[in-house]
Amino acid sequence: MSKTYFEILRPGINSTLQDLGRSNMNHIGIPFSGAIDTRSYLISNQLVSNNLNEVSLEFAYQGPLLKLKYGKVLCSITGNVTFKIIRKNNDIEEGYCYQTFVLESDDQIDIISTNKSVYGYFSINGGFAGDNFWGSCSTNTRAKIGSNNGKKFSINEKILLKQNKSIFNNKKLDYLNSKIEYIRVLKGTNYNYFSDEAKKKFFENEFVITKLTDRMGMRLEGPKIENIVNTNIKSEGLIKGVIQVPADGNLIIMLSDHGTIGGYPKIGVVISADYDKLVQSTPGSKIKFKSISLLEAENLYKLYRLETQNILNQIK
Repeated sequence: MSKTYFEILRPGINSTLQDLGRSNMNHIGIPFSGAIDTRSYLISNQLVSNNLNEVSLEFAYQGPLLKLKYGKVLCSITGNVTFKIIRKNNDIEEGYCYQTFVLESDDQIDIISTNKSVYGYFSINGGFAGDNFWGSCSTNTRAKIGSNNGKKFSINEKILLKQNKSIFNNKKLDYLNSKIEYIRVLKGTNYNYFSDEAKKKFFENEFVITKLTDRMGMRLEGPKIENIVNTNIKSEGLIKGVIQVPADGNLIIMLSDHGTIGGYPKIGVVISADYDKLVQSTPGSKIKFKSISLLEAENLYKLYRLETQNILNQIK
């Protein structure tokens, strides 16, 4: 472990350490977790020449204000993020996403906010020193497991660094995170619990993302979805992206830190290829759903992975 660390002068909103998550733990109530926007996370690590599963700092809305102590590091920030670099002589530089920059001892990085999006990623060459828990350093604040004792960071804490590789190559990626017209879904296991009118409402109307949204789930407002069988079922397994409908008829989408079982009927599930774009949608955004087949979903996921790899290959 390096003697270099970041001192937290402002923690920001929901700043946590994340990697690609922990697998095969659902049977004991532990979800996958991990970086909520996988593509942005991977790009941030590729820019600083890291292993693609290296630990990064994920933040939401307002990011942290950090001061580097005792060292020099190569850094990158991905997402649609406004940030500034405050040098130790008090010179202020505008920060640019998707390109590397160097911080030296007593320099500060002020991650001011995300722009019309939710999550951003801060990566450094060599990675942050997270606490490995069941095969991952990802922090799950609901379950209180992972790095930093399962808690988001607070003021005056330190974020420790691994031994960096002393790599300071400048890299840059011209990248625009595009939006899509629809969030594509597969029919859920309880699709037939809902009336024909409810199904029509689900696919023909817009839904608004509410402020009751975090890494665990996303609540929507819109037309009430009528259940004609039973508003509760025996608890069964949940997956990331599944869309539950409680008794009030308002939709809830399970996100990366979701509970692993639940008793609300499920009308659909967001396909993996659209998940990154869904989670970057801010409260107040309107979304519409589109039904596709399992074969289409599989092909779209293959395309998503191919596109991601092509993006990573562009980073020289």
